[in-house]
Amino acid sequence: MNTNLVDVRNVTKDFHNGRITVEALRGLDLAVHEGDFLAIVGPSGSGKTTLLNLIGALDVATSGDVLIFGQDLAALNRRERAELRLMSLGFVFQAYNLIPVLTALENVKFVLELQGVDGGRHERAMSTLEDLSLGELANRRPNEMSGGQQQRVAVARAIVSRPRLVLADEPTANLDSENSEALLRMMRGLRDKHGMTFVFSTHDPLVMAHATRVVTLLDGRVVSDEVKSAGTVTGSTN
Repeated sequence: MNTNLVDVRNVTKDFHNGRITVEALRGLDLAVHEGDFLAIVGPSGSGKTTLLNLIGALDVATSGDVLIFGQDLAALNRRERAELRLMSLGFVFQAYNLIPVLTALENVKFVLELQGVDGGRHERAMSTLEDLSLGELANRRPNEMSGGQQQRVAVARAIVSRPRLVLADEPTANLDSENSEALLRMMRGLRDKHGMTFVFSTHDPLVMAHATRVVTLLDGRVVSDEVKSAGTVTGSTN
């Protein structure tokens, strides 16, 4: 039986701009299971990024419940939510959010330092960069890298501590098809080897092909939830 890492129950999320209210999510229900390689898809404005931000404890719902690892986010204070994000979640943002004064290696190591990991930080960070074919860029700062290279450094930072849950907002948006394929296969390998769970917001058919589950949003609601074979990568042959 699958274990739910995340339960989103009848969640709404409103944004206010003066007298205008935008309903980003409208009574949305979603369970994320342990080991999911889940793609959240839908047109722009359907609520994908908003949903990721709620799951990642970066924002709070207007109404409804969001539970992560059995914890009700509404019952956690700001410090407790920050601790949850640091110790158990990995994030890949569309804007990268790398620290500009740090090198690629230092950006990746920084997560381990914040977590208080003793020993082996350099080796783990370097190994993760090498897994993403970034070893030669370890000493470059973000302004010395292309957008695609910065994106892969952001992925390395998100996975270096092997968090239980990785949330990735358009992780292949700035990558060519070859690098996208390599990245997704590496992530699938992490899921299979270490039991990590991945949730993607994406428009990329390649991400959907690799996903074991595809959830489609429209106007802030789930309109379909397709579970695919966990052992195959759809669309990878012929």
